[in-house]
Amino acid sequence: MSRTEEVLKNGSFGKLLLNLSLPSVLIIIIMLIYNIADTYFIGQTGNLKMISAISLSMPVFTVLSGIGTLFGNGGTTSISIALGEGNREKVKKITTFCFFGSVTVGCLFFLMIFAFTQPLALLLGADETTLSYTITYLKTFSFACPLVLFSTAFGSLLRADGDGRTALLPNMTGTISNILLDALFILVFHWDVFGAAFATVLGNLFSCVLLVFLIFKKKTHLIPKAKQFTFAAEISIPVLTLGLPMALSTVIGSISNTLQNRMLISYDANVLAAQSVAGKISMIITMMILGFCMGMQPAISYNFGSKNYKRMYQVMKQTGIFTIVLGIILTLLTFFNKDTLITAFIDNREIISMGRIFVIAAVIVGPVYGIYQLSQTFMQATGKVSYAIFASTLDKFLVYIPVLFIMDHKFGVYGIAFAHAVTMIFTLIITLSLALRWSRHIKTTAGQNT
Repeated sequence: MSRTEEVLKNGSFGKLLLNLSLPSVLIIIIMLIYNIADTYFIGQTGNLKMISAISLSMPVFTVLSGIGTLFGNGGTTSISIALGEGNREKVKKITTFCFFGSVTVGCLFFLMIFAFTQPLALLLGADETTLSYTITYLKTFSFACPLVLFSTAFGSLLRADGDGRTALLPNMTGTISNILLDALFILVFHWDVFGAAFATVLGNLFSCVLLVFLIFKKKTHLIPKAKQFTFAAEISIPVLTLGLPMALSTVIGSISNTLQNRMLISYDANVLAAQSVAGKISMIITMMILGFCMGMQPAISYNFGSKNYKRMYQVMKQTGIFTIVLGIILTLLTFFNKDTLITAFIDNREIISMGRIFVIAAVIVGPVYGIYQLSQTFMQATGKVSYAIFASTLDKFLVYIPVLFIMDHKFGVYGIAFAHAVTMIFTLIITLSLALRWSRHIKTTAGQNT
């Protein structure tokens, strides 16, 4: 048993935080910075149409990340369970399947986006004032599609054996490169949205190069080999089904976000810009909590695979308490510093005024978000795919879409702002109920087998 596996099996909660959650949170923060870098630097130009164009293009990046998560999170969960079972040969087959799957789908996305850029831009909600900017960003960004999918998938696989720290390096490299290139291309060369997209392409390229180096140097069990590729059900189905809940949530989220953007821009471009900034700020809370829960996923999966349920529940209880406290602290910090945070993106009096309400609406559920995310992580990490898939559709689709239309009809633009908070109340109750039901089943089954 490796040192990292020993941490999964017997390490204290502090060690799990240090080895699993902290690296995952840092990766999430890096991804958050990566995600907001384009918005920040374009915001310095003061051109609201460019900001809106980037906001309209973001669902494409979200869909790509979601598909990368399908292979990455599904592969990570499958590998962690296989390690708990002691099945090393299965680990190699899972890795190869994830590699060929992610790269192939990435190439297909590049071809589709590059060939149908204008129809896609119109579908995303671009109008005559934002269309040219949106097309420029999407066409340039399309070259990053295979890179985004590979880096997302294998960046996640690196932490499957409990070593979350190695995955930090490629993510950090890509983000720092993107930020520096954004500053160069936008502020110095004045390439605007083209510069923002081109910086994203190069940032992902640098990340992938380092990722390949680390795999060959430190993670030889993750080296894909063509002769080990298989569509066999015992390999492909667990990867795709275990990764589907989070991937589905991400993809559906991009669709609902597109719908929300179209509704907001019908009011005014400034409204969409305010929501875009508020959305980036709220990600500070949601993404950090997501990082802590995702970080604990290998420990939950490993101990579930080895049937060490006492250890699994101990990890979950400690994680739940931690995320509640963290959510409260982050919510309060964001609330009392909202003006400073908004101004950091764009110094516009009208947007700051609207942004205050949007930020409050976005962060108000922060204290309980950890319980929702932990419930999702638990069901996914232990293979209860049907529950996890259903729960993943609630927050962004089954509950959110009706609530969005009702809130828009009753309260207008600020109703749209608070739609997600209202949705989260219903989603949390349902998701927690499903997680508790699955937990009772596990305990009953464990009791029958003793």
